[in-house]
Amino acid sequence: MELSLTSSPVLQFVVLLPLLPLLCLLYLRRQDPKKQPRAHGLKVYPLVGTVPHFVKNQRRFLDWSTDVLKRDPSHTLSFKALGLTGGAITANPANVEHILKTNFANYPKGELTVSMIEDFLGHGIFNSDGEQWLWQRKAASYEFSKRSLRNFVVDAVRFEVVERLLPLLDGARRDGRTLDVQDVLERFALDNICRVAFGEDPACLAEEGIAAPESAEFMRAFNDAQSATMARFMSPVKSLWRLKKFLNMEPERRMGEAVGTVHGYADRIIRERRARGEAAGLAACRRDNDFLSRFAATGEHSDETLRDVVTNFLLAGRDTTSSALTWFFWLVSTRPDVEEKIVREVRAVRRASSRQENAAAAAFSFDELRDMQYLHAAITESMRLYPPVAMDTHSCKEDDFLPDGTFVGKGWLTTYSAFAMGRVEDIWGADCEEFRPERWIGEDGAFRPESPFKYPVFHAGPRMCLGKEMAYIQMKSIVACVLERFSFQFVGGEERPGLVLSLTLRMEGGLPMKVITRTNSALG
Repeated sequence: MELSLTSSPVLQFVVLLPLLPLLCLLYLRRQDPKKQPRAHGLKVYPLVGTVPHFVKNQRRFLDWSTDVLKRDPSHTLSFKALGLTGGAITANPANVEHILKTNFANYPKGELTVSMIEDFLGHGIFNSDGEQWLWQRKAASYEFSKRSLRNFVVDAVRFEVVERLLPLLDGARRDGRTLDVQDVLERFALDNICRVAFGEDPACLAEEGIAAPESAEFMRAFNDAQSATMARFMSPVKSLWRLKKFLNMEPERRMGEAVGTVHGYADRIIRERRARGEAAGLAACRRDNDFLSRFAATGEHSDETLRDVVTNFLLAGRDTTSSALTWFFWLVSTRPDVEEKIVREVRAVRRASSRQENAAAAAFSFDELRDMQYLHAAITESMRLYPPVAMDTHSCKEDDFLPDGTFVGKGWLTTYSAFAMGRVEDIWGADCEEFRPERWIGEDGAFRPESPFKYPVFHAGPRMCLGKEMAYIQMKSIVACVLERFSFQFVGGEERPGLVLSLTLRMEGGLPMKVITRTNSALG
């Protein structure tokens, strides 16, 4: 669901009105020129600086901010209105490296950021700092390094692809139905991540894709919670959401209902897991491969801590992969030449497999997926243009200057825009806005990675995404199995679908597709 990100101007004015005399005095004081906000090409207004531009363009914030960042020689924008929290947005790889690695200690999530997400994600790995973040990072890193978890993920994806996704697509092909592929992928991802995280099967793709009422309610609530959280970040008055919550105004009313649903779903699973562990013994819990069992087996964590851990991984596992694949399938539907190369590679791997006689029923193994270099490049290229997490925000602990000279004040929110970085010629060349997987392929035909500070889709530095390999396993398995058998025809028009800026980048109005059976002749 798309949520208006524009806070009430009247309500903001009422909040700021008593402060205007003090703000005027502060504004008139002489300021250090080196600490002036960077506002290339934007009109700077008295008192409020460039904030009116942000308010005016909230509904198209990604496209607008990208245009501004591209025009600026350093690809950085900073802003400060008197009485409001300042901030900086950058699409400069040197700045990204400074924030995420070189001066990592000065750019934590911070109290302001944590407070805006706390009721949804608690103090899980994506919304914590210091020791609280470190123990989760170490524990998750240990689990992700185990072969047993990787094999469990491969098996979970294989079941969902073969038993549910492919039959659902075949049914739509047979009936001539138009599918919302974004919705299908989100339901697929929820099934899959619940298996991996909980050992639970919500069966969202069972029975021709009709989710159980509880699962459907959970998915709606998860989307609502993300949209309301993003509205808090987009408001010029960062504490305004607290007043709205107190007065039970939208979107905070819906946020409260959504969080209650999400936490209730997670709490039920945790209670059932606790009860099962008590009945079967701790040793039985340790034998389970799902993520919750691995954390719960230590017996050291409260139910609330486990809920935070799992809710964070649900966000990572459901929304990032479904977002990435939604934009991927749309891009591929516009480029038959790229689709042909992917299918040729997939079929070549299939022919080389000793299991090719069972191809109609078999998903691909981990080693087979690893051999699909062009597919890996195509998915990576798609995420360059449409990163699942379009923007990521940190707080500045102490006054600082970024490598390009931009001043960042204590308490400012500092954001890097992966979406904008994919569209900057200085980073990717004159063809930066073209979907071209070949830019990731070396002369030897193998995939060639780039610096994570140039391509921060999986974050970078100490907070580098631990689930990167798991995400590629899932995405490559889905794409290889689907495109080996089917082709998609986009029926939503010739224009690019609209952007919905939530915690992840969703497609406005879904992704309507016709499913077509693939034949050998389709490849010439």
